[in-house]
Amino acid sequence: MAAEAQHKFKLKKEDVVQIITGKDKGKRGRILKILRDKDRVMVEGVNIVKKAKKRRNQQDRGGIVEVEAAIHSSNVMIVCKKCGPTRIGYKFEGDNKVRVCRKCGEAL
Repeated sequence: MAAEAQHKFKLKKEDVVQIITGKDKGKRGRILKILRDKDRVMVEGVNIVKKAKKRRNQQDRGGIVEVEAAIHSSNVMIVCKKCGPTRIGYKFEGDNKVRVCRKCGEAL
């Protein structure tokens, strides 16, 4: 079997995104981590799940903790400072490629 091709991610770590579908629809947060192999992103304060944590030492408290779980990249949209959730386009400024808002054309 051939290896699956990795998709080009237009999103980057620290981008502010809005959730566009699912239980957290409408919430906004920063991207904490990008999982390219699974097409998923971890967003701060979104998709909170309870996880059983084991005690590691005497001081550590085990039990049930709440952590952020990954969400599929198709369920988030980048947020432009001017016009809100938008798609990403590209412009060439000199030799470098810059991500821009598709609605207003401002650099992201």
